[in-house]
Amino acid sequence: MQKEALAGHPTTEVRKPFYRILYVQVLIGLTLGILTGHFWPEFGAALKPFGDGFVKLVKMMIAPIVFCTIVSGISSISDSRDIGRTLMKSMALFYLLTGLALLAGLTAVSLIQPGEGMHVSVSTLDPTVAAKFSKQAGASGFADFVLHIIPHSFFGAFADGEVLPVLLVSVLIAFGLGRAGDSGAAVTKAIDSFSQVLFVSFGFIMKLAPLGAFGAMAFTVGRYGIRSIGSLGLLILTFYVACSVFVVVVLGTLARLNGFSLWKTIRYFKEELLIVLGTSSSEPALPGALRKLEQLGCRKGVSGLVLPMGYSFNLDGSAIYLTLASMFIAQACDIHLSWGQIAAMLGLMLLTSKGAAGVTGSGFVALVATLTVMPDLPVTGVALLVGIDRFMSEARALTSMISNCVAAITISLWEDACDREVLARELGQSGAHEAAAGSNGVAAVAREDKNWISATQSAA
Repeated sequence: MQKEALAGHPTTEVRKPFYRILYVQVLIGLTLGILTGHFWPEFGAALKPFGDGFVKLVKMMIAPIVFCTIVSGISSISDSRDIGRTLMKSMALFYLLTGLALLAGLTAVSLIQPGEGMHVSVSTLDPTVAAKFSKQAGASGFADFVLHIIPHSFFGAFADGEVLPVLLVSVLIAFGLGRAGDSGAAVTKAIDSFSQVLFVSFGFIMKLAPLGAFGAMAFTVGRYGIRSIGSLGLLILTFYVACSVFVVVVLGTLARLNGFSLWKTIRYFKEELLIVLGTSSSEPALPGALRKLEQLGCRKGVSGLVLPMGYSFNLDGSAIYLTLASMFIAQACDIHLSWGQIAAMLGLMLLTSKGAAGVTGSGFVALVATLTVMPDLPVTGVALLVGIDRFMSEARALTSMISNCVAAITISLWEDACDREVLARELGQSGAHEAAAGSNGVAAVAREDKNWISATQSAA
């Protein structure tokens, strides 16, 4: 619902036509993509550049938006100890959620047992599939992971477009600006202004989201076909059940314990989640989610730090996939693992689920990285999954996205960096604003949030 405060007149409300609402347009794009891929598979597969192009456009904006958000947010925090405390709490929560996600996948695959009765011979599996993804996995050691965070140069962090190197540069610059006096204040003001320009520009890109979702979904259905999931449909169903249980039980409990509703949070971020569903990637939703966290009353210095960190350290969808896929391979190949072997595998996955962050198809790459150092399971077993991995990537991305949004709100509340009244009001009114534009923003009541208005009125 679009609100405009006019000088000397009462606030009026103008409802947008439903076909101009972003999430409705994305839903239409997804539906047309499925129909196109199903009835004209060759044409649908040829539409892949539409999805890839949209994702590349968004990735182009992620590094500068993350940089500006973190720098302007952290530089406004006077006590640097607050940043250290936020980082420690975030990492503790991330590893707790990852551990619970691993257990969710293990429980689901142990109860449903989708691989039982397949009796696959290891000698018949294609080793070239694992070899291809092993190159992407690269070094998985802790030292290599830490060194990878440090960019080759200051601008190299932005050129590569990976979140963690940008986050490191942002934190260093933010601390420098906080101690640079008047010179730092001038730079901070310029960065704040540049941030507004970036969000307005991002709003224009988001108008292409329906086209990107259409192309990506048409390619997926046209390339792999809906019927291709039939032989391994039970595995896909098991994965979706595990993700749903994790979201409802674990994230729902976390939200309830901290005084906000999981369902209302999901509804509030519906545009971002639909874009994730269409593109099978959570990256296009990052800028819009950062802006919406501010609208929910979360302080930029906290939410702007936690959410980008979660994109690398809180991949819960991939964590569920790791245990589920590994145990499926064991069941399919008639390999019986002891509880000690399973415990060792879970410990290893706590590391490998983080090491593949920023790599395309990170869940599949992390699986290969895990099996490479697990002598009990054949790495060639990933050949069983490559044909249906695309149909599980949506659930991986959606689960991780929901988890990171809930975690960002939770950490903000723990740090007293979120206005509970604003949070309750915005989540309660999210249904009333469904006629408003999505993550590209709309005009709002004047004087409610001066910064948000300046960024969104131009994009509306």
